[in-house]
Amino acid sequence: MATLDDVAALAGELPDVTETERRDARAWSVAGKVFAWERRFSKADLKRYGAQPVPPDPILAIRVEDLGEKEAVLAAGHAGFFTIPHFDGYAAVLVELTAAAPAALRDALVDAWLACAPPALAASFTRGDATT
Repeated sequence: MATLDDVAALAGELPDVTETERRDARAWSVAGKVFAWERRFSKADLKRYGAQPVPPDPILAIRVEDLGEKEAVLAAGHAGFFTIPHFDGYAAVLVELTAAAPAALRDALVDAWLACAPPALAASFTRGDATT
């Protein structure tokens, strides 16, 4: 079971990450681009669930490279990874932190960071010579 503090620790292992607050929720960015953020459900989101159970907080939104990557992430079937109608057409997935496996969460955060990091920083990180 992961927490937002676990997300902060994982994100903090990546180079040039800044933790900020966005809409009274925690968010993580690189080079000014937000790659992960706490996502609370709006009243409209909750209404769409109807009688179905709503995933419990905390929920994390994580960017993906593009819509094809989003489909691939969701198709992988990792526990806790899902989307909602509000995110249709948007390159991000949601993660129920209480259900996500630590390795899947870390991989998703790294991929999100890579999708948002400047190309030179991302290349440096993948070569293993970037520092936090």
